[in-house]
Amino acid sequence: MRVLGIDCGSQRTGYGVIESDGRDHRMVAAGVIRTNAKTPFEKRLLEIAGRLRELIRVHRPESAAVEGVFHSANAKTALKLAHVRGIALLVVAEAKVELAEYSPLEVKISVVGYGRAEKFQVQTMVTSLLGLAEAIDSEDACDALAVAICHATHQATARRLASPEPV
Repeated sequence: MRVLGIDCGSQRTGYGVIESDGRDHRMVAAGVIRTNAKTPFEKRLLEIAGRLRELIRVHRPESAAVEGVFHSANAKTALKLAHVRGIALLVVAEAKVELAEYSPLEVKISVVGYGRAEKFQVQTMVTSLLGLAEAIDSEDACDALAVAICHATHQATARRLASPEPV
């Protein structure tokens, strides 16, 4: 299964594409869509949408996953994040790609085994699970890969639970 993970942000939206059977994961692509904070917000949203469409066109994921909304002390930041998430959800829906959302807690439990894991612990486990020689430099790309791994793992578990037990 090919999964696109998206870590939404108005200045840095991380993405990660993996191939996975739910147990073994391989990174296909990872990176960050960077926008200029001085550019009008609507144009930044347009740029993020265009880049996500291109990623979907090039990598053809079977499914996509994003982190669910989290609470922020800064309402303005939370609103901008919600706008970017809306763009990501729209682009994924336009492409008719299956979408899932996971809380930060679910992602950390799935990847690290501990819901209050620190960023460096997530980065270490993503590096290990993907069999990478070096850690992913960008926290945004690493978080997107973690979301993709979480989804691949959840999907594999759901398939195993849905299949009839051998007699």
